[in-house]
Amino acid sequence: MIRLCLKFCLLLLALPLYAHAALPQAASVPGGVALVPLGAAVANAQPPQAWLGEQPVLVTADKGKWYAVVGLPLDMKPGSHVLQVKRGETSQELTFKVRPKRYPEQRITLKDKSKVELSPEDTERAVREIALIKSLKLHWQPIPDTDPAFIQPAQGRLSGHFGLRRIFNGQPRAPHAGIDVAVPTGTEVVASSHGKVLAVGDYFFNGKTVFLDHGNGLLTMYCHLDRIDVAADQAVRKGQPIGLSGKTGRATGPHLHWSVILNGAMVDPKLFLPAQRN
Repeated sequence: MIRLCLKFCLLLLALPLYAHAALPQAASVPGGVALVPLGAAVANAQPPQAWLGEQPVLVTADKGKWYAVVGLPLDMKPGSHVLQVKRGETSQELTFKVRPKRYPEQRITLKDKSKVELSPEDTERAVREIALIKSLKLHWQPIPDTDPAFIQPAQGRLSGHFGLRRIFNGQPRAPHAGIDVAVPTGTEVVASSHGKVLAVGDYFFNGKTVFLDHGNGLLTMYCHLDRIDVAADQAVRKGQPIGLSGKTGRATGPHLHWSVILNGAMVDPKLFLPAQRN
C-alpha cells in the first residue's frame, strides 16, 4: 500500500492542474458513479488522493475543482459510505450516500445447455477465467491524461442494458455488467478512449475479449469479438479499430458486449457517453 501510494503521489504531481475531459454523469446508485467534490484546484498545490476501501479512486479537475470519480459496485448496499482522502500530509474521511436502484429482469433460453449446465472441465475453466478477470478489474496505472469522455465502440442499437438480471433456462445469473450493441458479425469495434491494451483472451463466457486500460483505474472491456486486431501492451488512440464484432463465447447471436470498470467496479457505460446522458 505504501509503495503504491508513493508511486501514485509522484505521478499525480505531473497532472495538468485543470486538465480534464468531461466528467461522467453522476448517478450515486449501485452500478453508477459518485462524483465527490474534493475542494478547489489551487495552482501549484499537490492534487488530492482518494481511496474507496483499499482501492485507489480516479481524481480529476473540473472548472477549478477536484472531484473523486467513484465507481459503485452493483452489489453495493444503499446508504452512507466513506471515501478516504489525503491532501499533502492531511488525511480525512468524506461521507457520500448511495441511493437504491431496482434493475429489471430478462429470461433467456439457450439451446446449447452446455453454456448453462457446465461440465466439470468447463466449470474449472470458467472459475479460472473469472479469477483472472477479477484481477484485471483491479488494475491501477496512474497516468496524467485519463479521458472519460468515451465514444460508443460500435455503431448500432444499444440493447441488453446494464444491470439487467438475466435468467438462463430458469437459472438466475449475475446482473448484466455492461451494455450490448446490436451489430452483425464483422462490424468494426473501436477504442472508446485512448489508452493501452491491458490484456486479450478467448474466454468461455466472454469469448474473444479485449481489455483497455485508460489509466487511474478506468478500464473498458469488449467481448464476443470475432477477431482481435491488437496485442497486449499496445498503445491505442480514441476511435482506433481494435477488432471485429462476433458471437464467440456465450452469446445468443452476434453483438458487442461493452463494459466499463472504474476502481474495480463494473459501472453503467451510458454514464460515459454524452449522447446518452439525460
